[in-house]
Amino acid sequence: MTSTAPISEDLRDRIISQPEVILDDQDLMRALIAANERAMGGNIVDLRGIAMERLESRLDRLEDTHRSVIAAAYENLAGMNIIHRAVLRMLDPADFETFMTDLDGEVADILRVDCVRLVLESLQSDDSDAARRLGKVLVVGEPGFCDRYLGASREHGGRNVSLRQVQEQDGGIYGESGYWIRSEACIRLDLGEGRLPGVMVLGAEDPHQFKPGQGTDLLSFFGGVFERAMRRWLS
Repeated sequence: MTSTAPISEDLRDRIISQPEVILDDQDLMRALIAANERAMGGNIVDLRGIAMERLESRLDRLEDTHRSVIAAAYENLAGMNIIHRAVLRMLDPADFETFMTDLDGEVADILRVDCVRLVLESLQSDDSDAARRLGKVLVVGEPGFCDRYLGASREHGGRNVSLRQVQEQDGGIYGESGYWIRSEACIRLDLGEGRLPGVMVLGAEDPHQFKPGQGTDLLSFFGGVFERAMRRWLS
């Protein structure tokens, strides 16, 4: 014959005075349920225990979902704040040259990218005083260059914002020092009636910063603001 050691009076009083301590401890509750099943024997099915296990599993999944939703909300809020700061900085300059050079300077720093390039299609070459003053941020290409670089025109299903990982960089866009770019976001630009299109390219050294499947709403908004600002400067 075996006997179970009696519970101490002090512990018993503490449990009676604070029963929620046991209810809040999942490991302890599992041990109590397992002990109850053993006491009933192997030929009895405890439907209440099965129901509790299922509810516990559903609760765990629900908590995981809540954590994922909250994490996504925080990430989206952080991304929104970054875009808003970048837009405000982009609208600060009082002259066009500063507006352009800031893209690959403070605006790029705020966006946490390693470089920004503005690709504009033109019938003229980029060998001009204005292009040289703007430095490497401005890239001038022949008509049709943007569609070829993105792989499809807007009329043939091309997206306004394309996110992709890259291995071989276009030297005409990134220059000789851009070999370390591993992902990029390309934003199509409509610069107004009678003007050729353009593309803003955000390049990152991190191969996972831009990749297909990520959301593009914030980058679309940023591109829309830049389009409108650029139209005013060009007019």
